[in-house]
Amino acid sequence: MDTVLVLFEQYKLLTVFLTVFAATLGVPVPALPLLLLAGAEAAHSGAYGAEALAAATLASTFSGAIWFAAGRRLGRRVLALLCRISISPDTCVRQNELSFAQRGATTLLIAKFVPGLSVIAPPLAGAIGMSVWPFLFFTTVGAALWAACCIAAGAIFHAQIRELLRALSNLGNAALLVGAVLLGLYIAWRYWRRWLAIRSLARLDHIEPHDLAALLERGEPVAILDVRGLASRATQSPRIPGSHNVELAHLETTPLETWPVDGEIVAYCDCPNDASAAKAAQILVRRGRRTRVLTGGLEGWAKAGFPVVML
Repeated sequence: MDTVLVLFEQYKLLTVFLTVFAATLGVPVPALPLLLLAGAEAAHSGAYGAEALAAATLASTFSGAIWFAAGRRLGRRVLALLCRISISPDTCVRQNELSFAQRGATTLLIAKFVPGLSVIAPPLAGAIGMSVWPFLFFTTVGAALWAACCIAAGAIFHAQIRELLRALSNLGNAALLVGAVLLGLYIAWRYWRRWLAIRSLARLDHIEPHDLAALLERGEPVAILDVRGLASRATQSPRIPGSHNVELAHLETTPLETWPVDGEIVAYCDCPNDASAAKAAQILVRRGRRTRVLTGGLEGWAKAGFPVVML
């Protein structure tokens, strides 16, 4: 943080641009504190405030365009990469797919205000096939709203921000220690939540791909549910033959008679730790239907050599 402050004093607009660009790419740098500091500076210079707003908006839009292009070209592969390097990969894509399903392109207007969504939203928009110009419009407006709110907050509380900076300067290394402890506690809390989710997943019934194939070969009544999200269903992608596309958000109200009453249900997805399939199984088990999770999801099925069909 001290390095960023020194750079800010020397290269104000360039520091705003580079820091926001890096942060919106996913690099863990302090964009919000820097924008608040830019707002405090803007309290004494309205022209600088407008320049900082333009720099932050341009940086955020530029990084978003890079992720959008990656999403259009690589689809779920780039989403899987982002989820694997995040602290809570099991649900990051699923939550954001539901946001797009509920709000459409306007999700991009609020993306920067929601932790996790800010980085995932652009590649997800590309993966689900959003057009370029609507994406650029909504992501630019959303970035401008976010930057404007941060800079305005810094301008309103400029006196308090200056006092805080002086206090941190007086604390010296102790301020870094407090920040490191708080960051460590936050990461530990997130990993604890992830451990609880994995523990809950381990209690669910699973079925291996070859066991499912054997059930199908014997002609037993099995309903296979494809609970993958929008990014998989919006483009040409493989699926298990005979599977039913089901939106996870609607499973609570879907009539159970939709699937054979005397058979079982197998849910699959293509997400880390089979998270969406596990969520579907939890919902259906709670509603009284025996449901198992396909181990490894669609990728595990294909790797075992069993056939897939294209959507």
